[in-house]
Amino acid sequence: MIALDETDRALLRALAEDATQGSGALGRRLGLSQPATWRRIKRLEEAGVLAGRRLDLDLGALGFGVTVFLGIKLGTKGRVSLEDFERAVSAIPEVQTVEHILGVYDYRLRVTARDIPDFERVLRRRIMTLPGVGSVDANVMLSEERLPGPI
Repeated sequence: MIALDETDRALLRALAEDATQGSGALGRRLGLSQPATWRRIKRLEEAGVLAGRRLDLDLGALGFGVTVFLGIKLGTKGRVSLEDFERAVSAIPEVQTVEHILGVYDYRLRVTARDIPDFERVLRRRIMTLPGVGSVDANVMLSEERLPGPI
């Protein structure tokens, strides 16, 4: 684990807000030189604190108006391996995240679809046919608020 000082935390907060900022702009914002900011970013990347940068897409603007969270309980018949299930579910493009969890369900999936009939098609034809699926519980997302992390 890497020791983070207050400047590192401020840098991480600034990158979480907008990861496209260059080290010069970040440095001006934090009162650092561009090379000092770049060195801090490199150190955080090498330590694994910064694991990459991603682009947030507006799924609604792209025509995907429905997000559903699925709780998947694997069946006990046939004892399908977790790896077989994970490999199969990861091949479904509508499945955005696959989380192996502890509790009532074995997995939690985040699925996006164009609309409810499209989601039903994905559920019936793709998810319910996955190896080992026992039961499925669905929750349709009404709205989402993203809150900044604890940094």
